[in-house]
Amino acid sequence: MDSATAVLLDGTRLLGWIHAALWLSMRLGAAFLAAPLFGSRAVPPRVRMALVFALSAMLAPMLPKPPPAAFDALTVLNVMRELAIGVAIGFLLRLAFEAGAFAGELISQGMALSFAQMADPANGAPTVVGQWFYVALALLFLSFDGHLALIQLLADSYRLQPPGQPLPDWTALAQAVPAFLTSALAAGVAIALPIVLSMLVVNLCFGVLGRASPALQPIAIGIPAALLLGIALLVMLITRLVEPARSLFDAAFAAARGLLG
Repeated sequence: MDSATAVLLDGTRLLGWIHAALWLSMRLGAAFLAAPLFGSRAVPPRVRMALVFALSAMLAPMLPKPPPAAFDALTVLNVMRELAIGVAIGFLLRLAFEAGAFAGELISQGMALSFAQMADPANGAPTVVGQWFYVALALLFLSFDGHLALIQLLADSYRLQPPGQPLPDWTALAQAVPAFLTSALAAGVAIALPIVLSMLVVNLCFGVLGRASPALQPIAIGIPAALLLGIALLVMLITRLVEPARSLFDAAFAAARGLLG
């Protein structure tokens, strides 16, 4: 083999590798855009794009061969299919974090930390408790090696649903997110329920005190007391958040694998 033929073969191999990496970057990019942590505003778009292209380049030689490049309707449908699978996987994992945010919203109602949203419901930011739960779940997600499990899930998705192949059942993809949403909401309520009930008892006590003796100004006393008690209960809850978070993440990954068939 002369040098010209060797260069031609290496160039063809390089173009095939770039072609496969570009196909892989569609599903990976859509998943990272919708997934928690990677899709947050704290991660710059350039960092996210660099991570997507780096993973695509590493996975390209190990995954099935993508469909040939062409400018036709079939290619457009394949691109839409890749984006839909990636968004579905990332959004399912994001719902697990939204369960913690939902628990924070419920708790903040009793701790008097949601006044900003009540005063400005159109532009209200997430409550402090919701952000606290998001950070706690993010740290637990990383401690459980959830980021590695996400990469493994995306790699397995190409083996279960190779690029260019029709989905066996579109209804599974359409029903996966609503089905897991019920579990995520139930998990959020279960996490917040002990503190919500405790804060309800505190608010009822100060309500009865206000009816019995309005001169004591129970609102001025009750709000700081509810805030301090809520912070103490959150500190106690952090030690019991590991197993619910693990179960929630396991259910999210199981739902993501279920939509792949």
